[in-house]
Amino acid sequence: MINWIWFFLLASGIVLAGCSDSAPQVTDAILAGARDAVTLVIGLMGLIAFWSGLMEIAEKSHLIKLFARLLRPFTRWLFPDVPPDHPAMGAVIMSMTANMLGMGNAATPLGIKAMEKLDELNSQPGTATDAMCTFVAVTTSSLTIIPVTVIALRAAAGSKDPAGIIGPALAASAISTLAAVVTDKLWRRLSRRR
Repeated sequence: MINWIWFFLLASGIVLAGCSDSAPQVTDAILAGARDAVTLVIGLMGLIAFWSGLMEIAEKSHLIKLFARLLRPFTRWLFPDVPPDHPAMGAVIMSMTANMLGMGNAATPLGIKAMEKLDELNSQPGTATDAMCTFVAVTTSSLTIIPVTVIALRAAAGSKDPAGIIGPALAASAISTLAAVVTDKLWRRLSRRR
């Protein structure tokens, strides 16, 4: 459906530009937007490659396992239905770690892997379990300690202080994560009483 909406918006814009004799301006805007997009992507590639490599090094040097041990009491409380040594818990922690480091591009495939592993524990595969709903709530709220992607975007846009976003991002994401966890726990209690 979203593809049809995009097609409609683009097609109607092109038709209106052709009818109003502003096609050269639309063409110039399209080319300028494409040029800016390529410049931005090239600027971000180095930073994303660096952080993705750092995550790979952290995984191979067992820093992720150390981080997982630190998070284990919290994840046991959040996901009581998931055995602590199951691969699903490792995948959940990897995804949460990527989110905490502001690596949305790395967190997405890790999140998909975590959902697949959580579905292996599901007695009704394809139906969302409590653990899956909690995982979605926590990753959507996304506690971010270092917003790498936002810092990269700010640096690419020429910001004088690209890292100045760290404090506000940490505060906002901490509040959103707290709200997600509280809402999830309250919703579970209410649904069990029914």
